[in-house]
Amino acid sequence: MADDEEVQRVFDALDDVERIADPEARSRAQVQITAEARRRGAKWTQERAVLARQMQATEGESVRGIAKRLGVSASTVQDLLRGYKGSGKDRPRTEGADGG
Repeated sequence: MADDEEVQRVFDALDDVERIADPEARSRAQVQITAEARRRGAKWTQERAVLARQMQATEGESVRGIAKRLGVSASTVQDLLRGYKGSGKDRPRTEGADGG
């Protein structure tokens, strides 16, 4: 599948970065890649959220079905559909969640 080949090319490029002999140059490359991954990650999460909502609204797809098709967990799909992001800081607290 062409998509798998494109993903593999990205993985190969990351492997190439790890083989940069000069530790300072390798570190600079890693910093650049990490920053770009963060920037794109937020955009890609939004794209997945739109797609998940579309799949649910127009196709009647279940949370589990969306998860399987997108290659993520069902809880991730639930977060996407609810608009949650990050490490839980945007999720509403539930009673008793603070241990008391």
